[in-house]
Amino acid sequence: MTAKIIDGKKVSGIVREEWKVRADRLKKKGILPGLAVIIIGDNPASKLYVNNKIKACHEVGLHSEVHDLPNDISAEALLDLIEKLNELKTINGILVQLPLPDHIDDSKVLGTIKKDKDVDGFHLYNVGALMTGNAVFPPCTPFGVMRMLAYYNVPIAGQHAVIVGRSNIVGKPMAIMLLQEDATVTVCTSKTKDLEKHTANADILVVATGRPAMIKAAHVKPGAVVIDVGINKLESGKLVGDVDFEGVKDVASLITPVPGGVGPMTITMLVANTVIAAERDSGYAPDD
Repeated sequence: MTAKIIDGKKVSGIVREEWKVRADRLKKKGILPGLAVIIIGDNPASKLYVNNKIKACHEVGLHSEVHDLPNDISAEALLDLIEKLNELKTINGILVQLPLPDHIDDSKVLGTIKKDKDVDGFHLYNVGALMTGNAVFPPCTPFGVMRMLAYYNVPIAGQHAVIVGRSNIVGKPMAIMLLQEDATVTVCTSKTKDLEKHTANADILVVATGRPAMIKAAHVKPGAVVIDVGINKLESGKLVGDVDFEGVKDVASLITPVPGGVGPMTITMLVANTVIAAERDSGYAPDD
C-alpha cells in the first residue's frame, strides 16, 4: 500500500475561494474585513509565517497590516497597542504571532485581545465556547485539519482518533473537534508509555509534538489516515514533520506531507475567521 498524499495547498486554494466569495459580499456592502498581525523580534520562522498570512489576506482581498515590534518591547506597550487595535473599526481580527519573548506573559496578551477579534481562537471565552460546541473562532490548525478530512471524505463518526500532543494550540482543541464529530478520541503525549500500542489502534492519527520523525511505520495501523502537524528544521535546512514520511507512507491510506500539508490550511482558516469576524461585526449573515 502506498498512501494518497493529502494536498494541503490544493485544498487551501479551494477553501480560500469560498471565503473570497463571502469577503466580496461584504465589500459590495462597503465593508472591508481587516486583520492586524503583531510580531515581536526577528525569529525567521515567525517572519515567514506572518508573510504567508499577509499574502493569503491579499489573495482573498482582505485589508491587513503588520506591527513589527522590537524584542525588548515592554509588556505594557504591547498591551496598549492591542487595546488600540481592539477599538479600531477597520480591524476585525487581531493575531499575535507566537512565541513571545520570555518577559511577556502569553496568557495576559491573548486575554487582552477582544474576544470578538480573537481570530486565532485562543481567548478563554473562545476556548470555552469550543468546549461547549459553540465555537465562533475555532483554532486555525485544528479547523484546517477538519476541513481537509472533510475534503477527502474521511469518515470520523465511530472512528478511533489518536492525537499525539496536548498543546492548547493543536492537541486539546483537535481532540474536542473530533469528539464533536462522534469520534472516539485518545490523547497521548511524548511521555506516554507504550505509545505504539495506542497509535497502532488509530484510524485517524494526528501528530503535533515538535519531535522530528517521532512516529515510525510501526506506530501506524495499516490503512490509517495520518495528519502530521509538526514542522521541524534540521541542521541541513530541510523541513520535516513529526512523522517519518518515507516509512509511514507505505502503511497509511492518506498522509499529509511537510511542508505542503497542514500549514497552508492553518493560514487559510485564519482568513476564514477574519471574514467571520467582519460578518459578525457588521451584522450581515453570509447569505444576506
